[in-house]
Amino acid sequence: MTSREKILEAVQSSQPDLRELPNLDLFYKTYATVEQDRAKFIQTVQMIGAKAYEVNGYEEIIKRIKSDFEITGKRVVSAVRELDQIAQQYTATDNHELANVELMILPTHFAVAENGACWVDDELFEERLLLFIPQHLVFIVKKDQIVPNLHQAYRLIADKKYGYGAFVAGPSKTADIEQSLVLGAHGPRSLTVFML
Repeated sequence: MTSREKILEAVQSSQPDLRELPNLDLFYKTYATVEQDRAKFIQTVQMIGAKAYEVNGYEEIIKRIKSDFEITGKRVVSAVRELDQIAQQYTATDNHELANVELMILPTHFAVAENGACWVDDELFEERLLLFIPQHLVFIVKKDQIVPNLHQAYRLIADKKYGYGAFVAGPSKTADIEQSLVLGAHGPRSLTVFML
């Protein structure tokens, strides 16, 4: 018997007994209503330094963007056709064209109430730079697409095929040892989520 075979035999003989995986059904039960999940999402988003608004249509989104952001003379880019009156449509021709984007408006697949994150992947837009290059970022999520926790979120994407995906929550922030918080160090300085 070779030394390799001896090592493999020793490893094989010292394996622990197989055990059943724990039952995780508790994490998939929904104890809250859709309205409670939405309220929890808003609370969490605000706690992490972002804003969340419930709206009934794209006109409300346009009004809120105009009141919350100084967009006159600034570059606003969107992957949402319904907002073409206030934003340029991103053509995905050259990433360098994004260098001066003040506000980026993007759709999302769903949001998570427990951590205030929105899930986006390359099914919605191929260029991942769109999430990180603008000064300010706006997400649009459907009201009925807010799940209570990450267990349910991961269940939604478990069998999905994508090249790139991310949970995005709050503005980019970093803090140093002197407790100096800097927004926008690695990405957008602000995040606003509209629940449509």
